[in-house]
Amino acid sequence: MNKEETIKKAKASAYYVSAFVKWTFFSLIMGSIGGGVGALFSHLISYVTKVRTENEWLIYLLPLGGVAIALLYHLLKVEHKGTNDVFEAVRSEEKVPYRLAPAIAIGAGITHLLGGSAGKEGAALQLGGSVATLVGRIFRTDEKDRHILTVSGMAAVFAAVFGTPVGASVFAVEVASVGYVSLSALYPSFSSALISYLIALKLGVHPERFNVDVIPEVSAVSLSKAALLAVAVALVSIVFCVAMKVSHNGFEKYIRSPYIRAFVGGVAIILLTLIVGTRDYNGGGMHIIEGIFHGEEVSKIAFLMKIIFTAITIGSGFRGGEIVPTLFIGATLGFSLSGIIGLPVGFCAAVCMIALFAGVTNCPIASVFLAIELFGAEGMIFYALAVFVSFVLSGYFSLYTGQKIVFSKIKEEARE
Repeated sequence: MNKEETIKKAKASAYYVSAFVKWTFFSLIMGSIGGGVGALFSHLISYVTKVRTENEWLIYLLPLGGVAIALLYHLLKVEHKGTNDVFEAVRSEEKVPYRLAPAIAIGAGITHLLGGSAGKEGAALQLGGSVATLVGRIFRTDEKDRHILTVSGMAAVFAAVFGTPVGASVFAVEVASVGYVSLSALYPSFSSALISYLIALKLGVHPERFNVDVIPEVSAVSLSKAALLAVAVALVSIVFCVAMKVSHNGFEKYIRSPYIRAFVGGVAIILLTLIVGTRDYNGGGMHIIEGIFHGEEVSKIAFLMKIIFTAITIGSGFRGGEIVPTLFIGATLGFSLSGIIGLPVGFCAAVCMIALFAGVTNCPIASVFLAIELFGAEGMIFYALAVFVSFVLSGYFSLYTGQKIVFSKIKEEARE
């Protein structure tokens, strides 16, 4: 090796070391802020959910809550901002407005307090994107570094809220542009998520975990049954995505005012709640999911009712996320199909939950990691099979209109 080659390799090594140090530094910042913000938001949602369950009359304020959310977003000038804008910030020069953070936190809090059907993942992604914008502005990062910061922020708050650092980091890297994985974002994303997760644990946030009591032996029959579950899940994922899109477009087309849209949506949720005679479909519904894994029964059409409640809630302008409802729909669908397909309820619920997540987010790699974190690694071969089957059969439908599917699911080519 001559002197020039030695100098060249030394410079390359120094460059990698400096990049590692830089992203370790930013990961400490993003993870620390994300852990604190995520923990605070998680405790907020837990508190307002407790208040709602103890005061059932609060649901009658839902229409007014919707108007308040619309007014808040107008005052903060983020009326048309949301998760899709976070995805766009990963791919372009667009920035996530930092004002979105208080808007989504308060908006999601109101939705959960008054009984709208929504989750907390959308808020987590938006909070993370807002934090990234603020950090990028303080340190005057360039556009490419800001993209990685946005991914890291998404991963950090998602990990803090759900307690799944590996799945959160891969999801953040994978979700904005399906088929394209930014390798440069993997270390910052995971480091931020891991730090955030550890901080959230210290701040009292309990990670989501579900105990699958019975996992079938691996055989051609059991694998075939898991694949059949995934086929059914893929169909439901399409129904869910279409319902969300139709609801959003319908409300915007026929009711121009965001205040009236939210008011009407709130009234619709109240009427539906009174008609079905249960509060199971209000809020995120995590207690219903947990109940299924503890042997509790739910309605055979609970998955369909949750789709309707969530589509109306989000479509009319209430704020929150779609992932907890997705897990609810998957778990209750698994409950309904377990008797038909002849597999244990908890196992079916787990398979359908993770397969539905893959079907509506188009993130198969993240889904496999999430399955391991949520349910353990023992049934990984079943979860992976269900994820990949659902991913292919769900086509190009998505819960996120801002998600870009870069490569075809069925051919080795870019998607037009």
